[in-house]
Amino acid sequence: MTEFDETDMALLRLLAEDATQSAGALGREVGLSQPAAWRRIKRLSDLGVIAGRRLDLDREALGFGVTVFLGVKLATKGRVSLDDFERAVSAIPEVQTVEHVLGLYDYRLRVVARDISDFERVLRRRIMTMPGVGDVEANVLLSEERRPGPI
Repeated sequence: MTEFDETDMALLRLLAEDATQSAGALGREVGLSQPAAWRRIKRLSDLGVIAGRRLDLDREALGFGVTVFLGVKLATKGRVSLDDFERAVSAIPEVQTVEHVLGLYDYRLRVVARDISDFERVLRRRIMTMPGVGDVEANVLLSEERRPGPI
């Protein structure tokens, strides 16, 4: 495992808050020149510590006011390839995350929809019609106090 010093960790925290910052701005925050900050960021990227940068969109502002977590239990694990299920469910645009989990259900999905009737349409026409889907449990998100962030 590669060792990371305080400066590496400070850069990662700053990038996690706002990945659009320039190497110069980041360097100023941590006491490095722009080239030194850029080299450290490149090294962290090359090591795979920085796996990518993504845009955080406001779902509600885009018209997706409902988020539902689905627990999905496959009915026929032996007959349905997990890879096939993952590939098929990942192709549904409203499905934001697909997590293979241990426990009562085989998968946990995060699904966004415009409203409850839109969610029902996605559930009935897209998810429940997939081969191998057995039990499904839905939990509607009421509020989100903390978004996923840096470790």
